[in-house]
Amino acid sequence: MKIFLNPDKNIWPEISVRPQLALDFLESSVRNVMNRVKASGDKALRELTLQYDKADVSTLRVSQNEFDAAERALPQSLKDAITTAAANISKFHAAQTREPMSTETTSGVLCWRKAVPIDTVGIYIPGGSAPLFSTVLMLGIPASLAGCREVILCSPPDASGNINAAILFAASLVGVKQVFKVGGAQAIAAMTFGTESVPRVYKIFGPGNQYVTKAKQLAMEEGVAIDMPAGPSEVLVWADSTADPNFVAADLLSQAEHGEDSQVILVTNEEGLVATVQASIERQLKALPRKAIAEKALASSRVVVLTDQQRAIDFINEYAPEHLIINTDDADDVVDKIRNAGSVFLGNYSPEAIGDYASGTNHTLPTNGYAKSYAGVSLESFCKFITYQRLTKDGLKKLGPVVETMAEAEQLIGHKMAVRVRLDALQNS
Repeated sequence: MKIFLNPDKNIWPEISVRPQLALDFLESSVRNVMNRVKASGDKALRELTLQYDKADVSTLRVSQNEFDAAERALPQSLKDAITTAAANISKFHAAQTREPMSTETTSGVLCWRKAVPIDTVGIYIPGGSAPLFSTVLMLGIPASLAGCREVILCSPPDASGNINAAILFAASLVGVKQVFKVGGAQAIAAMTFGTESVPRVYKIFGPGNQYVTKAKQLAMEEGVAIDMPAGPSEVLVWADSTADPNFVAADLLSQAEHGEDSQVILVTNEEGLVATVQASIERQLKALPRKAIAEKALASSRVVVLTDQQRAIDFINEYAPEHLIINTDDADDVVDKIRNAGSVFLGNYSPEAIGDYASGTNHTLPTNGYAKSYAGVSLESFCKFITYQRLTKDGLKKLGPVVETMAEAEQLIGHKMAVRVRLDALQNS
């Protein structure tokens, strides 16, 4: 991890740059995949699944027998853990339900707004070296609570043509029945255009590598909405002398093991803390099965020593981390000064990993600085909000002349007439 001691503000953007894999051909490659799926449907999906996942899949949709086998294959302890996490996630998201808002803006003019579920949504679940069954809960539960009529889930199969058993169990638990054995950019393409097997959706959710992220961005060009332009995972830990160095090291490693292009940042006012955290990282790293991945992520990660608290706050807001752990003595006092973060964890005993799995908050969050303008996934992400209005005769009489004046000033006489014909009818009745 590269160390920066009280860096000047003019190099903060350089420090905040996220690692990118060298994929100069990324967009053209993903466009080619998208076009193949659009043109050839299921045939292209089978060919691409064989090419990229080494799986020969004749039937793309997961059968009920496969769901049943997955449930039998999982140990009860894991099923219990998933069920507990699901209950917490459901409780937190159910609490986000909003009652329709209504107000009388002018006497006789009633306006209201209410949430309406998105009819058809698609969920992408990575399933390679780290099958993210927890993301099934994070996306499937709010989709169900919102009342989405159709939920499509795509995840890459293993070389035997099977989807990870925990992914299938989690999908069944949250009521997602349409699961397809297809991953990568081709899965996003299938949900964007629809194929003989995979339905077209209105909005796509879920994390993924740079191919998946680029495919989601291209899906927007086809009129399909996405949750956010989320990319590789990241965490920023803000620590002072009261932080346990072993906890800090563990939190950094928990994100570094996600992928080679993940990034972890340590911000501290204590230069002496840096060496003890680094030593703990070296010790803990040896025990990680994904050590090689974590090491590559650490190579592009940063330590930023900022002795002035306000500068530390300003840097954190500039970086806009996906996950922010505030492990300082005054965490409760400074947290309200943080404006840009996906999800915040306070104190020595709030590891980010808890939010990844079971506290109840959603772990599908903005990365790469998008926390400056995007929020993480919530119940509202699966809804759109429709506004309504109803005018009484008296309401139209009061507000109609205002609209006539404004419409005439904009030279939109048809708008004016839509009001005038009604006012004339009321006057003559």
